Amino acid sequence: MSRLIAAALTVVAAAALAVGAAFGVVALLEATPEQPNTPLITYEQAGQGS
Repeated sequence: MSRLIAAALTVVAAAALAVGAAFGVVALLEATPEQPNTPLITYEQAGQGS
């Protein structure tokens, strides 16, 4: 009987760990990093600059 209880507790612990990991992954994917609004490439237009 103790084997059955140990197996059931292992299954419950594994399920709780899987749910926690899933929520953690979703939280990481939804986190938006701060991105500067500066263009990497700028083009000079005709009639501008030197």
